[in-house]
Amino acid sequence: MRHYEIVFLVHPDQSEQVGAMVDKYRGLIEGSGGHVHRFEDWGRRHLAYNIGKVHKAHYVLMNIECDQATIDEITSMFKFSDAVLRNLIIRRDGAVTEASPLADDQSDEDEDEVSKVTPEPQPEGNEAGATVSGSSETDPEEAVPAPSEASSASTGSEGDTPDEGAEPADGGVEPEEEKSA
Repeated sequence: MRHYEIVFLVHPDQSEQVGAMVDKYRGLIEGSGGHVHRFEDWGRRHLAYNIGKVHKAHYVLMNIECDQATIDEITSMFKFSDAVLRNLIIRRDGAVTEASPLADDQSDEDEDEVSKVTPEPQPEGNEAGATVSGSSETDPEEAVPAPSEASSASTGSEGDTPDEGAEPADGGVEPEEEKSA
């Protein structure tokens, strides 16, 4: 048996049927002696371009192991289903079981949403204008200013000329001085 990766897009009006469709495909694969190695429901996403007048679709990814007759049957089911907008079947060298990059991105977004809901606690008793970087366990008096803060604090009344030996804040490139006539 060979390994395949299948991605199909379901019409957004029929995205409630995705579970039943996946169960039907899974039953066909496992009934013929195949195996589903990975299943990911990516949900509704924007299309790169409109298909008909549809600008969103429900994305589903499956990595399977089956014979050619089963793939032909799945292809036929995709072809005659009005709910499936597009499909892609790729033969793979081996079974793919780890999460896809898109699934990783979605889990990162979920973690970002959690961090937006619960902001990190700020240390109390900061002086005006003082910032503490790092964890909340550091003492504000022990905080060392960043190099860019140190160089900006050491400049004189003329803020556009850097001190001798100080590195410019823009990555080591000093701007050319304008000649006035």
